Amino acid sequence: MREAVREIPLSRPWLDEREEELVLEVLRSGRLSLGPWIERFEAQLAARVGAPYAAALSSGTAGLHLLCKIAALGPGDEAITSPLSFVASANCFILEGAAPVFADVDPVTLNMDPAAVEAAVTERTRAIVAVDMFGYPCELDELRAIADRHGLALIEDSAESLGAEYKGRPLGSHGPSAVFGFYPNKQLATGEGGVVVTHSEEEWRQLVSLRNQGRSYDEGGGWFHHVRLGLNYRWTDVQAAIGLAQLEKLDRILEPRAAAARRYGELLAGIERAEVPASDDGDRRRSWFVYVVTLDQAVDRSTVMAALRRDGVASAEYVPCIHLQPYMRERFGFSEGLCPVAEDAASRALALPFFTQIGAADQERAVEALAAALR
Repeated sequence: MREAVREIPLSRPWLDEREEELVLEVLRSGRLSLGPWIERFEAQLAARVGAPYAAALSSGTAGLHLLCKIAALGPGDEAITSPLSFVASANCFILEGAAPVFADVDPVTLNMDPAAVEAAVTERTRAIVAVDMFGYPCELDELRAIADRHGLALIEDSAESLGAEYKGRPLGSHGPSAVFGFYPNKQLATGEGGVVVTHSEEEWRQLVSLRNQGRSYDEGGGWFHHVRLGLNYRWTDVQAAIGLAQLEKLDRILEPRAAAARRYGELLAGIERAEVPASDDGDRRRSWFVYVVTLDQAVDRSTVMAALRRDGVASAEYVPCIHLQPYMRERFGFSEGLCPVAEDAASRALALPFFTQIGAADQERAVEALAAALR
């Protein structure tokens, strides 16, 4: 009988006594929602990324959805986004009735190719949802130029990218509204939650109202004063307390993640059948969300994953193309061949265990298991 091995998880949030301390303060206060902790978190997060306004919400998806609603996307409209992302990047405007158009990605950065975005613009296009994939900033200036040239809304899906920098400044500071997410595998983890950072006071006011059933407290309005159709996308003070603790140590989260990524790069240097992620360049500094290698085309990924699983090493396909999801095929008729670069990358992508406190020994073990599976 084979001896059981300790599993190395794919991800794990870093929580300690500080999160417990702040959560207890909230619980003892008796104010669990719409309280001061949310405002404190919003102010500190906005300052951290260099944006004047922030609105915390129940998820990053909720933030993307509200930005699409504010942009007045609807039936008959089209929005362009990346095929290589989480489904929320397209769901956010499909929920408003707009149709998805997918622009293929750059094979190195895995972000949308601006030339493909330009080619995808039609007379029905109303928005671009740009994605900073795996924490690597997109070609923001080029996409903004396309949006300006065609009069399109530009929304930045930075859900995986808190702490990343584009041209020397944090994502969120450049002008277009950006959304960050706080799911447990993210750099800043609160369980659920997200935030929109914006440079527009009017947009911020709409976000604050829309997330709270369309309420408005302007001109003396109260709890039952609803000025627009809204939703319940509220966050809680308990989550905000966790977020504040995480913000306090954000640098102590980002730095070891970057160190772990460098260590993986060194360990994988001699493995020819697994390509490491793109390096930072003069314009972009990644915030490490996951560590995804690209396997050789001749490798059977499912066989590799099964071998890793037997060795107690978690892994995942990261991520399938949005346009090839079952509901996308059924509703819009998408099929293979639409975005060949993204489809090829998705078919060969493999996420290895990666989190803030992953140890060198576990990384070595993961790479040894991968190397054995690739032989």
